[in-house]
Amino acid sequence: MKTEFDLQPILENELVKIQPLTEDDFERLFKVASDPQIWEQHPNKDRFKREVFKTFFEGAMESNGAFIVFDKKTNEVIGSSRYYGYSAVDNTVSIGYTFLVKDHWGTIYNRALKTLMLDHAFNFVDKVIFHIGALNVRSQKAILKLGAVKIDEVEMKYHGEEMKLNFVYQMEKEAWNRIK
Repeated sequence: MKTEFDLQPILENELVKIQPLTEDDFERLFKVASDPQIWEQHPNKDRFKREVFKTFFEGAMESNGAFIVFDKKTNEVIGSSRYYGYSAVDNTVSIGYTFLVKDHWGTIYNRALKTLMLDHAFNFVDKVIFHIGALNVRSQKAILKLGAVKIDEVEMKYHGEEMKLNFVYQMEKEAWNRIK
């Protein structure tokens, strides 16, 4: 029998450790997020600016599912991700708002992070949803490499921001168990 979904566990593997995001994490996460290249394909390209990132961070805190991500080898902050939109009725949860420092792009770190989050989620749900900005080709390619399937396109409103077109991808538990 499934228990209630813990949206903010501490999870780790050999590459990354994720722990619940706290108000005290703002400065060190903003230090990572202040690189404009991180946001160049995201729906809000100005998130590298302090005031814009503050709105993003507020949304993360309000989600009650946000994480700060550490490189296990260096113990340095390398980004953030979160669970959101959990539905026991639909047996789904979403993973998103993920960003990593540039020097971890195209490496095994995104897969390590998503593996932790997917493995945890599939203890409670049968489907995981990913919303990715329509212009965020880098993240679209990364999620396809994980084995997710594009299922829709929707307009979404981010916390404190305007509506943006997002592509919707889905990973089913059975497919993940075959892939990983």
